[in-house]
Amino acid sequence: MTPSGRYGRAVARACDLGIALVVLVAAEYYSADYDLLLGGLMALSLLARRRFPGTVMAVVLALGAVQFALSELPDFELASAPASYDVAVLFAMMSVVHHSRTTWMPYLAGGTVLLAPAAGTVGIPASGIEPFVDLQMLLIYWGLTLTVWLTAFALHTRRLYAESQAARAWHAEREQEQRVRLAATRERADIARELHDVVAHSLAVMILQADGAGSVLRKSPDMAESALRTIAATGRDAIDDMHRIVRVLREGNPDSGTPDPADAGPPRRLITLDEIKVVADRARAAGLTVDVSVEVGEGRLSPAEEMTAFRIVQECLTNVLRHAGAGAGVDIRLREERGTLLVDVTDDGAGTLAGSGVGGRSGGNGLVGMRERAELAGGTFEAGPRLGSGWHVHASIPTRTA
Repeated sequence: MTPSGRYGRAVARACDLGIALVVLVAAEYYSADYDLLLGGLMALSLLARRRFPGTVMAVVLALGAVQFALSELPDFELASAPASYDVAVLFAMMSVVHHSRTTWMPYLAGGTVLLAPAAGTVGIPASGIEPFVDLQMLLIYWGLTLTVWLTAFALHTRRLYAESQAARAWHAEREQEQRVRLAATRERADIARELHDVVAHSLAVMILQADGAGSVLRKSPDMAESALRTIAATGRDAIDDMHRIVRVLREGNPDSGTPDPADAGPPRRLITLDEIKVVADRARAAGLTVDVSVEVGEGRLSPAEEMTAFRIVQECLTNVLRHAGAGAGVDIRLREERGTLLVDVTDDGAGTLAGSGVGGRSGGNGLVGMRERAELAGGTFEAGPRLGSGWHVHASIPTRTA
C-alpha cells in the first residue's frame, strides 16, 4: 500500500522519525565519548534521506569512517566499532536504491557497503589499524546487506512500475479527452455543413421564387401559382432536413443502435442521386437553364457517396442562384470512371465576367463545405472561374463498389 496526498506525506514523515529514533536509541547503549554524537548525527541526516539520498549516504559513510578511526586510537576509546547504530548505513543504502533517479546510484551504494566491511578483514597496516572483522562476521554483514539491497531494489522496481502505470493512465485519459473533443468538433462541422446546405439552398430557391411570383402575380397567375407550389415543396423538404438534424443533436446518430419506438419520429429521408433532378427542376423554376447528365449505374454508389455528390451539386446550384441569378445556364455532369465518381458543374454566369459583379464567388462557407465533403470521402475538389464568364466546379470521389 502506498498512501498518497497529505496522509501519505504524514506517514512518510513518521517513518523517517521512527528510523532516526531507532538509530539514536541504539547509540545510547554505548558508553564511549562520541558514540551518542556520531549516532545522533547519523539519525539527523537520515531525516533527509528521501530528498537527498546520495548526500545522506555519503554523510553516513563519512561518519562511519570517523567512528572506526576513533575506535582504533591506541590510548583512548572514543567510539565503539562496530556498533548497532551502524545500521544507519543500511538505511541510507536502502534510501539510495529506493529513491534515486539514476540507474547507477543503487549499484554504487550496494558495492560501497559491501566493500567497506571487506576492508576490515585486512585492516590498514600503514596506519597501524589491524584487521577487526573475521570471515564469519564478514559473511553475516554481506548477507544482511544483500538482503536489504534486494528488498529495496524490489520496492524501487515496484515504484517505477506504479509510476509508469500512472503515467500511462494519465496519457490514456488525456488521449480519450482529445478524441472526444475531436469527435465533437467533427460532429459540429458536419452539422454546420448540413445546416448550410439545407438553409442556404432552400432560402435561395424560395427567395427567387417569391420574387418571381410577386412580379407575375397579376400578369400570369398560373406561373405565380407554380412558384408558390415550389416554395411550399422546398420549405417542406427543408423542414424535414431540419428535423433530422435536430434529432441528431438531441439523440446522437439516428442510424446507430436501436431507437425506442415510442420516441421515434418520422423515418429519415434518404438522399440519392435522383434528388438532383428535383433540385434541378426547382432551379429551372427559379429561372436557371439546367442540363443534367447522370451516367452512374444503379447500386454502384453507397448512400454516403450519393449524399456527398448531391450536396456538392446542390451547393453549386445555390451559388449560381445567389451570384449569377436568373438567366444563367448550368451544365451538371456525373459519371463513374474506374472506381471514381466525377462531378462537374459548369455555369455561364449569365454572361457576367467571372470575378466581377455578381459573378465573383470568393469567400463564404459554400466552397469550404464542398471541399470538406469531398476530402472526407477521400476525394479531391477544385473550383474556379472559367475563361470569360461563369464558374467551374470539379470533384472526384472514390467509390466503394464490390
